[in-house]
Amino acid sequence: MVLETLDWLLIGLFVAITLFVGLKFAGRAGQSLGEFFLSGRKLTWYVAGFSMVATTFAADTPLYVTEEVGQNGISGNWLWWNMLIGGMLTTFFFARLWRRAGILTDLEFIELRYGGKPAAFLRGFKSVYLGLLMNAVIIAWVNVALASILHVFFNIPEEETIWYVGGAMVFVAAYSSLAGLWGIAINDFIQFAIAITGCIVLAILVVNSEQIGGIAGLQAKLPESTLNFLPTLGGGDGGMQNLSIGIAGFIAFVGVQWWASWYPGSEPGGGGYVAQRMMSAKDERSSQMATLFFQIAHYCIRSWPWILVGLCVIVLYPELEDENRRLGYVYAMRDFLPAGLKGLLLVTFLAAYMSTISTQLNWGTSYLINDLYKRFLKPSINFASEKQGDAHYVAASRIGTLLLMVFAFYITTQVTTIKSAWEFIIQGSAGMGLVLILRWYWWRINAWSEIVATVTPLLAYGLLKLWEYFVWQNWKLAHGKDEMATAAFESEYWYFTFPYSFFITVAVATVAWIIATYMTKPEKPELLRSFYDRVQPGGNWGPVATTEEAKTGGIGYQLLSWLSGIAMTYALLFLVGNVIFQRWEAALITAAIAIAGFIGLRIGLGKSRN
Repeated sequence: MVLETLDWLLIGLFVAITLFVGLKFAGRAGQSLGEFFLSGRKLTWYVAGFSMVATTFAADTPLYVTEEVGQNGISGNWLWWNMLIGGMLTTFFFARLWRRAGILTDLEFIELRYGGKPAAFLRGFKSVYLGLLMNAVIIAWVNVALASILHVFFNIPEEETIWYVGGAMVFVAAYSSLAGLWGIAINDFIQFAIAITGCIVLAILVVNSEQIGGIAGLQAKLPESTLNFLPTLGGGDGGMQNLSIGIAGFIAFVGVQWWASWYPGSEPGGGGYVAQRMMSAKDERSSQMATLFFQIAHYCIRSWPWILVGLCVIVLYPELEDENRRLGYVYAMRDFLPAGLKGLLLVTFLAAYMSTISTQLNWGTSYLINDLYKRFLKPSINFASEKQGDAHYVAASRIGTLLLMVFAFYITTQVTTIKSAWEFIIQGSAGMGLVLILRWYWWRINAWSEIVATVTPLLAYGLLKLWEYFVWQNWKLAHGKDEMATAAFESEYWYFTFPYSFFITVAVATVAWIIATYMTKPEKPELLRSFYDRVQPGGNWGPVATTEEAKTGGIGYQLLSWLSGIAMTYALLFLVGNVIFQRWEAALITAAIAIAGFIGLRIGLGKSRN
């Protein structure tokens, strides 16, 4: 594809703005680790909130939604819509607590809450496991998505796209290492505005194209079940393989996944870069408001432009199947955008890519420097003054950002599909989420609880995969390897497939950490008391808090805020969809639910203590 002069001007302007912001904040970010990783705890709620949204808007997300819509209809989005439940839990139960803790990273929380060698081990292990290994997998799947876009959009040979991706990574790492979170957050603000504008423009152009004929034409060309917002029983319809994620999948997503699994941007209880943004807000209220805005924008603003293009792709490119459906989004960009707008949409994906990669590099480096290097390898006592230590750690952070980029680039060369990376993250963390929630509210959780909850899912997932491999080898010898044999194997050994394998891992991990909790000693009372006094979390702290202190002071109102926030946001999400598809009766119902949810939210926020 050949870009016009206007397209290149838009791309050049975007790159220049990004670099300017990075250079502008380089001096401020270089003052200390707090400035480099937390923006000096001075971010306003809207900057922090937009930064969260921009980070979760990666280059792969519109493509992923296109694939899900193509395979499962609109209801396939429950695979990520379910995470609103955990997101709202973070908003009303944890956002203020993270800001109140006064720590630099969420891993530093471990030695605030737990004590002794187990806590030190857990902090060091997670700094490498999450900050380096899991982080590199996340960066890799975003890189794979960008490579797919470059291949289709510019007809670049697949084997060459990796070098273009590498060049983009170098640019992102350069401004991230200069500007720290200051530059990243401001660029996120700009990048999200560009990205969502581009997606809306594309949706309008494709839906109103001659081939689609507007919303009415789109509805006429698709099976009705494709347009359902909720999953239904049954399989395919109208020639499509599967128009529902299924009841088992729906239960897994809505009933289990949101509290059971660690997932970037949707960690139970907060964590990762979301905790980083909450801790970087200027005060507790700003932390909570930023997180609330993130939840609403993440689900209600971004969903429909992607979904509409995904529905159009079913009509426009019926030959696409399975994972190739995701490329339909890029085909739509290629085929329906005039000069100038092609540059805008390419900038949209560059903005989405940069906002995600810059955050992943900064967040991952914060673990490696603050929770590994500074904690274990080069502690601050080695320096004659605090200023000297700050200069050293900032320099180490900038070098660490570049080294993390190199490692993530290597992992990118090893990842073949985005789906495989996603499954590893979801199932490799299945079962640890409940510990991440309860450690704030139940005194009996200890370091061993979290260690077992972290390691067991990896072992269970690995053993399940190994077992599946040997069973499959024997099956092939007996039945062959054609499509019928494969389908028969999946039917016979259904427990190897998602979501059933996910349920197994969650159950094993949950039983394991509960047993570990009661087989090991609780944390020392003085440590628990220190944590309680500092964070004031509420919940069950009987051994270290008096009856009066242990009163939650409004946990019922926090629950009201949580449930109301969930109802309001889902109602707003479906209200937009009902208006788009002109379902006016359903629109009135969802509008009424949204208003009721808003009222409940206002009451809950006004009365709750935390």
